[in-house]
Amino acid sequence: MKTQIDRRSFIQTSGRFLAGVAVPALLARPSAVGSEQSGPRYRKALGWTMIRENLSVEDKLKLVKDIGFEGIETPTRFLKKDTPDPKVLARASEKVGVPVHGVVNSSHEDIKGAIDEAAVYGATSVLQVVRPDPKGSYMENYQRSQATIREAAPYAEKKRIYILIENIWNTFLIEPLTTARYIDELGSPYVKAYFDIGNVVRWGWPQHWIEVLGKRVVKIHIKEYNLKVGMSEGLSKGFDCPIGQGSIEWDRVREELRKIDYRGWATAEVSGGDRKRLTEISEQMDQVLAL
Repeated sequence: MKTQIDRRSFIQTSGRFLAGVAVPALLARPSAVGSEQSGPRYRKALGWTMIRENLSVEDKLKLVKDIGFEGIETPTRFLKKDTPDPKVLARASEKVGVPVHGVVNSSHEDIKGAIDEAAVYGATSVLQVVRPDPKGSYMENYQRSQATIREAAPYAEKKRIYILIENIWNTFLIEPLTTARYIDELGSPYVKAYFDIGNVVRWGWPQHWIEVLGKRVVKIHIKEYNLKVGMSEGLSKGFDCPIGQGSIEWDRVREELRKIDYRGWATAEVSGGDRKRLTEISEQMDQVLAL
């Protein structure tokens, strides 16, 4: 019976990919990553929604700057209607000197709209999540989601704003070779990876992911995971651990990031709070990134 996708061709291609011919090329494949990969090795940032002080937009950015962060990342207004108007946040960002380096679009399909919002800030990326389809076909979802991103890629190239695919806990693209292949098949210098260090610990080790993804990694999220807690108290509980006090081997993570000469934003993605809490996060990031 014929399907929308040629299953035999897909399986044969997968077999050739995993047989060994494609893997060395995958690991060595260079990627244009632009200005994100120049300058200091890490630029510390945090998510806008992590700031839990009752302050004006401008004063929140001043707080961020005071405690050692250089930038922020914000959800698109598609996701969070209560975020500041992009023009208001952009003006405050420019005035205080704390850039909005990226926007989080999650799996919203209006990627071009997210790119336009990122452009208002002068941001360099849109974080995109590939949504699973547990009740449908894996292969159809794989190609359908690629088609959505592929359609937006020329617009991203025109605007010089990356579409960065993040690894999350949604049981899709949870293995580094598959993730690298997914990105490479899109064939755009502006479709790359947003690597979340803590999200992979449930299935593997972040240093292995960095080795495989290599120069595809344009930005990184910082969080911790404790495997022992996750296995004994519930998987989501593994994230309830201070950065640097879990199962991640941060020295090995730093080494792999050095090997690919990663230079770019390192953004905290953990539970936020008031000035004291955000200061703790800043200090923990300094420790694990050896700043």
